[in-house]
Amino acid sequence: MRQYGLLAVLFWPLLASAAVTNEFSLDNGLKVVVREDQRSPVVVTQMWYKIGSSYEPYGITGISHALEHMMFKGTPTVPAGEFSRLVSYLGGEDNAFTTDDYTAYYQLYSNNRLPLALELEADRMANLVLKNEDFSSEIKVVMEERRQRTDDNPSGLALERFQTIAMPTSPTRNPTIGWMSDLENIKIEDLQQWYKKWYAPNNATLVIVGDVKTEEVKSLVNQYFAKIPSQSLTIPPPPKELRNLGEREVKLELPAKVANLYMGFNVPSLTTANTPKEVYALQMLLGVLDQGLSARLESRLVRGKRILTAVNSGYNPYSRGDTLLTITAIPAEGYSLDDAKAAILTEINNLKTEAISEQELKKVYAALLADKVFSQDSISEQANEIGVLESLNLGWRTADNVAEQLKTISTEDIRQAAQQWLIPANMTTLHLKPTTLQVGEAK
Repeated sequence: MRQYGLLAVLFWPLLASAAVTNEFSLDNGLKVVVREDQRSPVVVTQMWYKIGSSYEPYGITGISHALEHMMFKGTPTVPAGEFSRLVSYLGGEDNAFTTDDYTAYYQLYSNNRLPLALELEADRMANLVLKNEDFSSEIKVVMEERRQRTDDNPSGLALERFQTIAMPTSPTRNPTIGWMSDLENIKIEDLQQWYKKWYAPNNATLVIVGDVKTEEVKSLVNQYFAKIPSQSLTIPPPPKELRNLGEREVKLELPAKVANLYMGFNVPSLTTANTPKEVYALQMLLGVLDQGLSARLESRLVRGKRILTAVNSGYNPYSRGDTLLTITAIPAEGYSLDDAKAAILTEINNLKTEAISEQELKKVYAALLADKVFSQDSISEQANEIGVLESLNLGWRTADNVAEQLKTISTEDIRQAAQQWLIPANMTTLHLKPTTLQVGEAK
């Protein structure tokens, strides 16, 4: 095994000394993960439901996000608008978010408000009132959100088109907010059925992080959630993309400010990879390409040859199914989108043949590990990590092994990952060219 010397000495004890984490489950299937972090007298509660846009059939895309909006419309005991008003009045924060794979709701308070947080969350899990008049107005809010973020936003629209082409055989090709044609046709009855089917204790994880004691939490959770009945669930398998589908390319002309290049490679996540090592090799690979100022794309193509003015990349190993490794770039003046693509592909292909130095690996490992350590400063970030892993059935302990897993990745592992996954047959490219036309106008 490679030795990382001072890096491991500095960072590993910080991870090893993490706050105590406990878990338990109720008879109705609700799983609860409690992390006792007593550094500050605050607590965050998060309710994670294993439902998002990757579960949605055609015709009702966007329903998970629409239901998220409606979860604030009240119950018989907490009328519409009172949930957030009460939280704010007591000095707390609350909000929610929907993704492809899960929907989560959070409250952040001083720790003496934990009973209230749990009472409010249990109430809307079991007693949400869905009224047609509320939905009629709220779905218009969702449609306007879609217009602002996507339909009238060139970069948002391009990203949506890119995702659709890059993930052609899995439901992650659909936008989380839904297609406008579906938003126009979703009925209140659809939301009622979605709520009844998926918003059940046996499809949820309650995450609590902060200045609390597990035994006290257990008593409160039993008090507020134990009587909520479970539901019969049929969970679809993780969505997988066809392997080596063939190179795909799309060209758009939209009123963007600058030309943009989007490149994506179909790759596995931790839920679909044959071995976890495949995923950690992809993380290290992307780090070599684009982790800091000394990474290859930045040092060679932005500050070196000046072919690009900006470059960004992404890879999320935590997904319910297959996912994308993405690179986006803006070409410098005098260079075309094709020039930018060719330059990036050259650096990618170099990974398949060119030696990666131990120094490069050490820098990438240190950066990834530092991100992991510093994220633990926030109780909300700690809860987010737990919630994501539990919602994907990977288990919160997966995070404890990341540093050791990354440390095992060799230059040969990275080379093999590049040769296997970063190939034309797995690649999608989108060229976004600026035009004077408004979004939605015909050429």
